[in-house]
Amino acid sequence: MKKTFIAFLILSLCAGLQSAVWAKEKVKIAVMHSVTGSLALAGGLAGQRGALVAVDMWNARGGILNQYDIVPVEADAQSSPDVAIREAERLINVEKVPVILGIYSSSIAVPLAPICEKNKTILWITIAISDKVVEDRNLTYVFRPQAMGSQWGQSSVEFLKDNLAKLGYKSPNEIKVAVTYEDGPYGVSVKSANLAQAEKYKMKVVLNEGYDHKTKDLSSLVLKLKASKPDAILNTGYYPDIVLFTRQAREMGLQTKALIGHGAGYANFPNLEKQMGPELTQYIYNIDPAPAQNLDKKKLKAEIGPIIDEFLKRYNDKYKEPSPPAHATMGFGHAWVLLQTMEIAAKKYGAPTADNIRKAALEVDIPEGGTPSGYGVKFAPPGQKYAGQNLRCYPVVMQWVKGKVEIVWPDALKTIDAQLPAPKDWPLAVK
Repeated sequence: MKKTFIAFLILSLCAGLQSAVWAKEKVKIAVMHSVTGSLALAGGLAGQRGALVAVDMWNARGGILNQYDIVPVEADAQSSPDVAIREAERLINVEKVPVILGIYSSSIAVPLAPICEKNKTILWITIAISDKVVEDRNLTYVFRPQAMGSQWGQSSVEFLKDNLAKLGYKSPNEIKVAVTYEDGPYGVSVKSANLAQAEKYKMKVVLNEGYDHKTKDLSSLVLKLKASKPDAILNTGYYPDIVLFTRQAREMGLQTKALIGHGAGYANFPNLEKQMGPELTQYIYNIDPAPAQNLDKKKLKAEIGPIIDEFLKRYNDKYKEPSPPAHATMGFGHAWVLLQTMEIAAKKYGAPTADNIRKAALEVDIPEGGTPSGYGVKFAPPGQKYAGQNLRCYPVVMQWVKGKVEIVWPDALKTIDAQLPAPKDWPLAVK
C-alpha cells in the first residue's frame, strides 16, 4: 500500500512538473481605439472590436507558437488626445506592454508616436492615416500597415479623372472640384493630396476650405459651395460634422454630382443611413481599404479566405453585424499582421519583446493578397522619408447603392460602375 502511494506521488509530481514545463507564458498587448466619445461611431469602436476578434482567433489557434497566450489590455482613448496620452503612459509604465495596437484618430497618433518611440514601445497603427504620423520623423518603433492620407486624397481625384466621360467632359481640366476638410492632421493630410493631384490634372479647384470638426454650424460652408457649383465635393471629416454638413446641405438646396468622403464617418454607411435617412445617404462615396466581405477571395492567397470567413462569423456572432464596417476590417487585418510579426519575433529572436518585434517587422515581406485587408505588407526601413509605413497598401473607392457597399474604383477590384453623376432621386443631385 505504501509503495503504491509513493508511486502515485511520484507520478503526480512528474505530471505537475510536465504541466509546468508546458504551461504557456502570457504576453500583453494594449488595444486602444476611441471606444467612446465623438469618434466611436465614426469607426473607433469597430476598430477595437475587429482587433479583439483577431486576438481571440489567434489564441484559439494556440497563441504564438503554442508558447504564448496573448492577453489584450483594453484601453479607451475617449476621442481625446490628452486621454490617449495618459492611457499610453499607463500602459507603458504600469501594464508594461511591449505593444500598443490601435489608434483611430490622426490627432491622437501624431503626438503618441514620439512618446512610444522614446519609451521603446511598439506603436502599431490600425486606422489613423495622416502622413504626419511618420513623415520625416525617422521613427523606429512605429509601424503602420494602414495606408496614408495622401493615398486617400490621390484616389478621389484619380477616380474622377478615370470617370470624366460620365461627368460629360473630355478633359480633366474641365472638372470642377471643391475640397472641404476638418482642419486637424487627418483632414489636412488628405486635403493636401487632393490639391496636389488636382493640380497635376489641371482640375479647377473652385473652393478650398477647412473647418473645426466640432463645429455646430456649417451653413457658411454650404453657402460657399452653392456659389462655387462644384461637380464633386471632396470632403474629409469625422462623424458628427459629416451628418451636420449633409443635413444642412439638403436644407439649403446644395446641388452637386458627387459627394466623395475620405474614410472616418463615411466608412459606416448603415450608421449614416440611420442618422440621415436612406435617400440622403444613397450614392455617397467613401475611400478606404475594402471591408473584408467585399474582397474577392479568389484573388487572395489561399489561406486568407478561411481567415476572413472566420472573422466575419465571429464578428457577427458577437456584435450582430453580418457586414462589419470597413474600420472593423482595418482593426482585424492590421492586428493580424502584428500577430504574425510577433510570431516571427518569437521564432527567430526568442521572445516577442518590443525590440524583437521591431526587428521582425523590418523583415516582414507579405505579397499582394496575403493579408485579410487584401494588400501586402513591406515596411519602409529607418532612414527613409516614411520609415515604418507599409509600402504595399492602398484604399479603394466605394459607393453606397441600394443599401449595399459597392467598389467602383479601381477597375481591377470594382463590383459595379459608379452611379456618376448621382441620379436625380438623390436630394443633393443636380436637377
